[in-house]
Amino acid sequence: MKKLILTSFILLAAGSVMSQKAAQNGVLSFTSENVPTSGNSMAVVDMNGDHLDDIVSVTATNVQIMQQLAAGGFTEINITTTPADFPASWSLAAADYDANGYTDLLYGAGNGVTFMRANETGDGFTEISGPEYVFSQRSNFVDINNDGNLDAFVCHDVEPNVYYINDGDGNLTFVQGGLGDYPSGGNYGSIWVDFEGDGDVDLFIAKCGGEPARRTNQLHRNNGDGTFTEIGAAAGLADPMQTWSSAWGDFDNDGDMDVFVGASSGTHKMMENNGDGTFTDITAMSGVSALTATGIENVTHDMDNDGNLDIVSNGNILLGNGDLTFSTLLSGILPGSNGSIGDLNNDGFLDSYSGNTWYRNNGNGNNWITINTVGTVSNIDGIGARVIIETPSGTQIREVRSGDGFSKMSSMNTHFGIGTDTEISSITIVWPSGIVTVNEDPAINEPITIIEEEILGLGDTLTESFTLYPNPAGDVLNIAGSDIPKNAIYILYDNNGRMLTNRIISTSSIDVSGLSAGTYFIKLIDNGRVQTQKFIKK
Repeated sequence: MKKLILTSFILLAAGSVMSQKAAQNGVLSFTSENVPTSGNSMAVVDMNGDHLDDIVSVTATNVQIMQQLAAGGFTEINITTTPADFPASWSLAAADYDANGYTDLLYGAGNGVTFMRANETGDGFTEISGPEYVFSQRSNFVDINNDGNLDAFVCHDVEPNVYYINDGDGNLTFVQGGLGDYPSGGNYGSIWVDFEGDGDVDLFIAKCGGEPARRTNQLHRNNGDGTFTEIGAAAGLADPMQTWSSAWGDFDNDGDMDVFVGASSGTHKMMENNGDGTFTDITAMSGVSALTATGIENVTHDMDNDGNLDIVSNGNILLGNGDLTFSTLLSGILPGSNGSIGDLNNDGFLDSYSGNTWYRNNGNGNNWITINTVGTVSNIDGIGARVIIETPSGTQIREVRSGDGFSKMSSMNTHFGIGTDTEISSITIVWPSGIVTVNEDPAINEPITIIEEEILGLGDTLTESFTLYPNPAGDVLNIAGSDIPKNAIYILYDNNGRMLTNRIISTSSIDVSGLSAGTYFIKLIDNGRVQTQKFIKK
């Protein structure tokens, strides 16, 4: 049952400094500060719906929350729980799966899974454990069947993977099989990513251990109808390397998700998304070979706010150049676990928390924005949404996720660095529902909360400012118009309003050879302006 809050006190952010490691280039450094917590499984995530990242540490009978205060610092809250049948010995995931405004927790143990469901006032939890044996590895919250309700997924080390389907009333149905079915498992690092940009979230599984077939990485493409197809070999990602996690992000800001596949032994790999469902190995030219340390934790964030994604790997940081190359290696700048990553003092620079230590990012002069997503038709946390910003320097994309790396839980707030740019012309959010929300000219260097709402119906305001030809189209559709900017975003819908893909326009031609005959719509979004046009595929 849910229990009462036990203690509360204020811990000032200006605590005593223990140590400081400065980056070689002078633009990224962290100050280590003691923030005492109890428990071994930790997260940095908002627990009470105020969109400020809190520090969470759990034991079998306690959830300790170092709740971040708007005025700075933390207040400590301890919530006693019914003993968890399965403590979080392997992984911890977080999300509001019952949509009551308070974040729930998933404990991944070596012999089962426990959910700690937050109550309606956020001051207690209900312990829910199934009888099923699960040797848990990475766990995630994600809307697997895109019905607007958050489900849960757990990698199984020694059997096929398991997942829990949410009926919309917070009840979870256990399912095993269908998403990684190798009989003896080998599943370690799951990450849910829309690698095709079609609005359906796909699944990549980093695998490890045993014979080559057991340790070959898998990519499960979402077919959009509740089924998945494993296409790792066809995509070029079926690699029998030893890996516990991967880091997915748009490392060259071209509108699709590339992947750094981190090795637990051997050599890391950098794979470029070709935009056609396949990937190219660019390890040799990328500079990631400078990262010789191996391990289990790999994530990507813009740690120095220069507008380019960096790789955080086992306590080391590779600073990205924004073109799929990395030129600066910061060795041992964070703990070997990477820690849980989020903004613990709301200053726009990402910090890390591990053990009893807050690694506080000292920041620099670069600008930033943090976007908090609130779903209404989609799940309440907006998990699975694609967030796109446009600045004078170009376009960046992120995705909202719960559970990356191997075991830690990091912030679900969406963070962008924008370097020396002093404005953002627009924020576009493509929600899992297919709804598109645009916010024009937001303020920078502060958080913004965006609620899911439709900006334009498909039947509204068809524009004449650009032309699609030939129309009807065969295999290629061309876009013509004097005012179509190079880095505009296009979103393709079918006649029923289902989103098929979203991309950054890099050329004036779009491959539509894979479409069936029928009527379709294209929305072009640039600087907050939305233009819609219709075409026919013959």
